[in-house]
Amino acid sequence: MAQHLVTINDFCVYHQVEYTFINDLMDAGLVEVTIVDKNPHIPQSEIQKLERMIRLHNELQINVPGIEAISHLLDRVEQLQQDRQRLLNLLHNHDEF
Repeated sequence: MAQHLVTINDFCVYHQVEYTFINDLMDAGLVEVTIVDKNPHIPQSEIQKLERMIRLHNELQINVPGIEAISHLLDRVEQLQQDRQRLLNLLHNHDEF
């Protein structure tokens, strides 16, 4: 299945954000890009995460290292929630026997 892509330039114009900010996020490993015809594109699956990072930067004045720390913590919380749900499912299945 083909993935929808947005050029970084189009994304920057639409969101009124500097290309250097997106580049800094890419350098930090926070945003995945796909190269098509030598032009970097953002997969649609990354858009929501990238928009959250822009809000953190613009509204809360958080720099890239801060965004990196927050992203790491949010990923960890999500993993813990998944682990919790998996354990609850196991417990529920165990109680059925």
